[in-house]
Amino acid sequence: MPLHLVFTPIGNLEDITLRALRVLKEADVIAAEDTRHTGRLLTRYDIRRPLISLHEHNESARVQNILNRLSAGESVALVSDAGAPTVSDPGYKLVQAAIEAGFQPEPVPGPSAFLAALTASGLPTDRFTFLGFPPRKPKARSELLQSLRPEPGVLIFYESPRRLPALLADIARELGPERPVVIARELTKLHEEFWRGRAQEATRAFAQPPKGEIVVLVGGAPAAAAPQITPAVEETLVGLLTGGMSVADAARLLAELTGLPRRALYQRALALTRPSQNQRS
Repeated sequence: MPLHLVFTPIGNLEDITLRALRVLKEADVIAAEDTRHTGRLLTRYDIRRPLISLHEHNESARVQNILNRLSAGESVALVSDAGAPTVSDPGYKLVQAAIEAGFQPEPVPGPSAFLAALTASGLPTDRFTFLGFPPRKPKARSELLQSLRPEPGVLIFYESPRRLPALLADIARELGPERPVVIARELTKLHEEFWRGRAQEATRAFAQPPKGEIVVLVGGAPAAAAPQITPAVEETLVGLLTGGMSVADAARLLAELTGLPRRALYQRALALTRPSQNQRS
């Protein structure tokens, strides 16, 4: 039998798929991050199945027990407190062990906090990096952000309310005060909120820790401005061409002198030579 990885609601209990409900009802056992938390979800949908705990402190000890159940033909459903199992939640060790033992984990997709935040953020969605919870230690957190400076895609973090002010201060310092920032708070819950602004503004808006579950989204690095062929460079280019230098050689020489792309200089040189060629014809 497969190991089912069941996505569960991130707040609103109505956000669960029909397939997830069926899998939970049919499972021989449900492995839950917090059995009391999952118990409330099961009660809401009148699901009565055996529960065992699987959290960060006992996952290693639980793995063999669950593998034995799978080997015996039992159906096991793995759930975390909210969203996707293994994503900033327990389950990775179990999934890895199950694959090594010859079992193919079966995802049962559903809610995801970081995807929900991204889709409603207003930031580009074509490229992003999900980074989970950033390091707690300031030095490690700053080093991570420094390494992400050139990343053009949106950066997505989970963070606790208590540590949010420190993270935002580091973002403003390491990535720049003008970086776009979106704070998604309490997604799908009664007090859902999206805050949008710049990194420096975010440090002031969240100087005091807010309440609730937090997703932090940071706009990617701005695209580098295209190198400009200034009038002075173009004048030099004209002089080289007038003096008899070939288009290719003039472009190559100016690229070495100015650091501008040789291809751009070559195209500009071609454009400069065409009028005179047309006049001769």
